[in-house]
Amino acid sequence: MRKFTLTTLLYVYALISYAQQSNVNSANYEIGNGINFNFNDGDYQFNIFGFIKPSYFSGEEYIYNSNGQIKNINKQFKSQNSNLFFTGKAAKEKLGFTIQMDYSSSNPLVEAYISYFLNNKTTFHIGQMQVGHNNLEMTHNEDMLRFTNRGMLSQTYTQQGEEFGVFLESNFGSKFVINPMIALTSGDGRNSFGEDSRDSDKGGVKIGSRVNIFPFGNFSEGNGLTTVDIAREEELKAQFGFAYSKNFGASNMVGDGHGDFIIYDDLGNESYPDYSQLFFDVNLKYKGFSILLEYADSFASGLDNLYTDPNSFSILEPTQISEYLVLGESTGLQFGYFSKMNYSLDFMFEKFKPEFNNRESAVSREFCNKGIGISKYLEGNNLKFQISAFETKYKNFDELDDNKFFSLVALAQVRF
Repeated sequence: MRKFTLTTLLYVYALISYAQQSNVNSANYEIGNGINFNFNDGDYQFNIFGFIKPSYFSGEEYIYNSNGQIKNINKQFKSQNSNLFFTGKAAKEKLGFTIQMDYSSSNPLVEAYISYFLNNKTTFHIGQMQVGHNNLEMTHNEDMLRFTNRGMLSQTYTQQGEEFGVFLESNFGSKFVINPMIALTSGDGRNSFGEDSRDSDKGGVKIGSRVNIFPFGNFSEGNGLTTVDIAREEELKAQFGFAYSKNFGASNMVGDGHGDFIIYDDLGNESYPDYSQLFFDVNLKYKGFSILLEYADSFASGLDNLYTDPNSFSILEPTQISEYLVLGESTGLQFGYFSKMNYSLDFMFEKFKPEFNNRESAVSREFCNKGIGISKYLEGNNLKFQISAFETKYKNFDELDDNKFFSLVALAQVRF
């Protein structure tokens, strides 16, 4: 880490020195947009920026079983995110690149991809990047969230949000805008082929797509990167989204990882079920008021002749797949008001209903999540203070009281 930081600083210093030697080259710093280098009158651009989110977390968990109640308390200070971006663009060659690192994570590489700009409206990407075929909140970066963390709907259907593959996105229209995206990925999430040669790819590929429709035109510049109306739109703006993905052979409970479980065919070979996810979302904004409505559903197919052991003794029962994959539907509502004084008051309500509600060993349980948040924005979204409180209830079995989880998170966010 120290060697990488030193190398980066030396490289930045060299770029600044070079940029200052010629009139056709320039370097500048702007809060939130980082350090920008321009060479050959803008033909070549390089940018370094990032954000940090130090936070305080306090949680209380109440678990009920036949022996009574168990109470767990967790309090901690941590760096929720420490993200650094390196981006570049060669205008004449129509090429660009993005590298994103999160140094708060044990696996810091978040994104690394190359872009080819077919024209002003269509771009082709290859590499590891944030995908568009998740729910809308999950397609936004961590520094653009309404609350201190993503909602339970996002956390239920996605573990990472980035995948390795090829991606194509475009947009059409001006007053009525359509923004389609399509992706073909490895189906194994980040670092898809594992840390070494022994951690091989599992299952097949994943196909995903999203279509966003803006019937009243695009949001104001930068206002489409978050579900909050930080631009206080003067006219009603709306985004209607539809996303779908199918993983042909999933070995992760939400289809964006690999190797979490093994299922076999009748010959003892590894064979995995197909896993599909479907999302609808609506985001409305008007004069500081904003609403996000989300619907999600997930289901499995290709379950015939699958076994839980390589000797084909234990066939996979129809409802047993819920012990491996997150199956069921969810609805979510987020709404709030962004004031002229740059304060935001926000509320959240989410519910999840599993497809098979009678299996105690399922990887997901029925839940209801409520949240409230207060945020203060400074310098746009570049400096932000947030505090959010959540109550989550998980449905229990055997007529026991529902398990409950209460959490309070406070953080400061700085974009540089």
